[in-house]
Amino acid sequence: MTTRIVVTGTDTGIGKTVFSAGLAGLLDGFYWKPVQSGLDEETDSEAVERLAGLPSGRVLPEAHRLKSPLSPHRSAEIDGVSIEAADLAFPVLPTPLVIEGAGGLMVPINRQTRFIDIFAEWRLPVILCARTELGTINHTLLSIEALRARSIPLIGIAFIGEEVADTQRTITEFGAVRQLGRLPHLVPLTRETLRKAMFAGFDLAKIAGGD
Repeated sequence: MTTRIVVTGTDTGIGKTVFSAGLAGLLDGFYWKPVQSGLDEETDSEAVERLAGLPSGRVLPEAHRLKSPLSPHRSAEIDGVSIEAADLAFPVLPTPLVIEGAGGLMVPINRQTRFIDIFAEWRLPVILCARTELGTINHTLLSIEALRARSIPLIGIAFIGEEVADTQRTITEFGAVRQLGRLPHLVPLTRETLRKAMFAGFDLAKIAGGD
């Protein structure tokens, strides 16, 4: 089984934290977000703790907690903090670990390094979250090309939003990538509705065979 999975997105605010919570719950694993930017509202780790239904201690503390809701490189500069790639060594655990990046692949952690550079060093399998709305074909195909140019293993695409069958088909065909499933926008969004949607929308066997 895949024991370490990176969840990234084509953009920010597409729902990958909700997907990460659902995936960690589905795998009965751990969750780790290396860098959190913005502390005034519920953090991503707090959201996962609320939604994933994991035992206490399964949501690991961030390596960096930054105050401003900005790109990590700028938020760190404002806080007077230096984020180095060496700070983001992933924990090795006996059970599955879901690692969530911040924003999209090209988001920088400092003036020299982006998240995609970290992922290339890790060589862990990636799930790319993509919205189903207008504009997603371009963003998603560019993200797929960027991952493959760096030989980062891509498990497949997790679509988030209402079903748009032709868009999903176009991305999977042009990108030569698997569609792992689709997570609809959930109202209400609760631990129970998320777990039900993950079981209904995703085949664990497709995800578990990623590395």
